[in-house]
Amino acid sequence: MRTSSRRTRRVIIGAVAAATLTAAAAGCSGGGNDNKTGGSSASSGSGGVTLPSLKGQKLEVAAVWTGPEQKNFLKVINEFEKRTGASVSFVPTGDNVSTFLGSKIEGGQPPDVAFLPQVGVLRQFAAKGWLKPVDSSVQAQLDKNFSKGWVDLGAYQGKQYGVYAKAANKSLVWYNTSAFETAGLSSTPTTWADFLKTAQTLFESGTPAVSVGGADGWTLTDWFENIYLSQAGPAKYDQLAAHKIKWTDASVKQALTTLAQLFGNKDLIAGGQSGALNTDFPKSVTQTFTGNPPKAAMVYEGDFVGSFIKDNTSAKVGTNAKVFPFPAVGSGKAPVVSGGDVGVALKSSKGAQAFLTFLASPDAAKVWASSGGFVSPNKSLALSAYPDEVSKAIAKALVAAGDDFRFDMSDQAPAAFGGTAGKGEWADLQTFLKNPSDISGTQSKLEADAAKAYAG
Repeated sequence: MRTSSRRTRRVIIGAVAAATLTAAAAGCSGGGNDNKTGGSSASSGSGGVTLPSLKGQKLEVAAVWTGPEQKNFLKVINEFEKRTGASVSFVPTGDNVSTFLGSKIEGGQPPDVAFLPQVGVLRQFAAKGWLKPVDSSVQAQLDKNFSKGWVDLGAYQGKQYGVYAKAANKSLVWYNTSAFETAGLSSTPTTWADFLKTAQTLFESGTPAVSVGGADGWTLTDWFENIYLSQAGPAKYDQLAAHKIKWTDASVKQALTTLAQLFGNKDLIAGGQSGALNTDFPKSVTQTFTGNPPKAAMVYEGDFVGSFIKDNTSAKVGTNAKVFPFPAVGSGKAPVVSGGDVGVALKSSKGAQAFLTFLASPDAAKVWASSGGFVSPNKSLALSAYPDEVSKAIAKALVAAGDDFRFDMSDQAPAAFGGTAGKGEWADLQTFLKNPSDISGTQSKLEADAAKAYAG
């Protein structure tokens, strides 16, 4: 869920995303050839990708996904097996993806394909010679189905290594419509000031306002990034992402001060600060959409929240569970930060390249999208593949943005700072959530950890 070329750090900001998502909030397994022998088979879905026969071959695919995300991805694997005759096993990496894969590679037993949630890891692995460049079949699908920005995200020093098959719009606030109705709220906030007022109204109605998954540090980096991007602006965002300005900069102080307006008010957070620190991401979602009354009225996170709602609650996305864009902060624009998972080959094999070719096709995206909680930057995927109006609106905004997006800041950082549980930014922001009044101390710790990681 964390998830970029420093050259392509842009964001979907502006009217098209905000208007589309606001409209959705107000209003609201792909078929294929069953040839078991693998032969050369063309899909029946849009794109008609041709895959080679891989009968008798075994592949390993590694990724961080668990629960519903893993379940939905296994449908993609099953479709690939049917079309090629290959046998594919899924290998869970755990949150420390770079450490897990690094040990496998150094031990001479890497998986054939892996999904990297941080572009910084793609660069590190490519620099070490651990990644295999894509072949012409993969490149043809990329050029046909993706904007240049998404293609460039999977490249390093002029060579193409990856396929961004799974993206995320990480600037969404999901809300329980019943909780809003009980509080007498008929509209959703568009500014940070209004967001805090809405949160206070929800608290006064008897429902804690916001569910924060603080046990997973990556959710806290996403909170910070949205506020920082909107408040400080894209230029500063780029500089901080590349560590060209320090975390002790005044712009960081301003963003943390703004975030403390929420994190420092225990009345507005389900369970207060201690409760938030003991709530992981899945629980932060489910407790917002279960119970009467629920334990929280709103939860911030990306479009992938939809799959957790669908698989773990009785709420219906678009009816009981709706979404609005992350509010604009101060005089800034409403931010939309994008994330994504990039598929890369760690072995020089026909099967690995075939799997990446499939991932780059609309056929694989169609299978994946049908289950919900998934958004693809694949512009050849028909919106009809998505199961609900909210997902369609999110996907439409993402594709319509073309190359105009910015990528998750922590995922651009070295993994030691932006992508490791219990370390760096994840740990530092958990400490901040515990004590939101210590802004200068948080800045100092962030800068010390960032300096060490970027120097390494």
